[in-house]
Amino acid sequence: MKLDRIIVSLLETDMYKFSMGQAIYHQFPSYKTTWSFACRNKDVKFTSEMVQEIKDQIRAYCDLRFTEEELAYLDTIKWIKGSYIDFLRLWKPRFEDFEITTDAECGLTIETRGTWLNTSMYEIPTLAIVNEVYFRMAYDYDQLISSFKERLAEKIEWVHSGKYCLSSFSEFGMRRRLSAEAQELAVRGLAEADLGESRFVGTSNVYLAKKFNLTPVGTMAHEWIMCVGQGNHKHNPAYSNWYALRAWVDEYGVLNGTALTDAITTDCFLRDFQLTYSTLFSGVRHDSGDPFEWGEKMIAHYESLGLDPKQKTLLFSDSLDFERADKLYRHFQGRARVAFGIGTYIANDTCEEALNIVMKTTRCNGQDVAKISDVEGKGMCKNPDYVKYLQRCIDWRMQHE
Repeated sequence: MKLDRIIVSLLETDMYKFSMGQAIYHQFPSYKTTWSFACRNKDVKFTSEMVQEIKDQIRAYCDLRFTEEELAYLDTIKWIKGSYIDFLRLWKPRFEDFEITTDAECGLTIETRGTWLNTSMYEIPTLAIVNEVYFRMAYDYDQLISSFKERLAEKIEWVHSGKYCLSSFSEFGMRRRLSAEAQELAVRGLAEADLGESRFVGTSNVYLAKKFNLTPVGTMAHEWIMCVGQGNHKHNPAYSNWYALRAWVDEYGVLNGTALTDAITTDCFLRDFQLTYSTLFSGVRHDSGDPFEWGEKMIAHYESLGLDPKQKTLLFSDSLDFERADKLYRHFQGRARVAFGIGTYIANDTCEEALNIVMKTTRCNGQDVAKISDVEGKGMCKNPDYVKYLQRCIDWRMQHE
């Protein structure tokens, strides 16, 4: 490797990977998935030197193991069970699950294939590696980190002075962070700052949550709804949310309960998020579409079920900055519990444009899977016919049920 090791611990991933991982281990250990990388920036080109460094960094990541100290930390999280801790004690990433080539317009392709237990865990470290390699090798990194520090200090002052009020917010930026150094600077700075009426409650990065005694934040991602709902070929995919919510409650009961609404559109989600699940889950997460319309829709839904939305959390996590979060907080203040998960704006705000890279589940158990969110352009299915089939299933349900 030409750079220092980027991923230094297997805790260095988002919390929802452990939340989903435990449920996968107990309920879907035989599921197999394919994940595919994509860079949505049209003008970005990864050089052969960058691709080689990415390979070397991923190979180094695959040499890591959980330490007993790290496992003891995970064991303090109240919904993590001893059986899953024992599994992690034996678990290791497999470099053999990765296929990394230059066969793409951007110069980089990555696919991972294997058990869902394994491949799910690769997503966040892989994206963090790609990001850091790119920004360290394509730019003057010292200049980037200098501009990052200036902007971070400005953000902290904005919140401290009351220019923006964010209620409760967390840092969600590992997958698109400038670097491990930058993310740690941001988390440390926010944790130690006087933020006035705002409250920095944690980070999705479990390694940094442990290091700074913060709450590790994260429940489920789109992969959970896609694989649970569509990975079993006997399921009608228009009921993906129902299968996914049921499996989550089977694993966690009333714990760890923030439901993601937009895997196959929020309107379809609400057909399954009726009284039982709306009661059991403590809140919902927004990740696409107009956040104000979504929040109003969720409040109306809770009220229609006779539930008090003031007791439920609306967690916003889609492309947020502090100004947007402030507007959302002021709009919904007093009508629901409002919280934010803010990623790239905290972890990769520099004088250069951030990468828009993703790694998504594209197949499960040999079958295509897809998400159809509340806006176009967020899906990544490689089979347009399957997307059309999924949309027809959703449309039929919405029109006839």
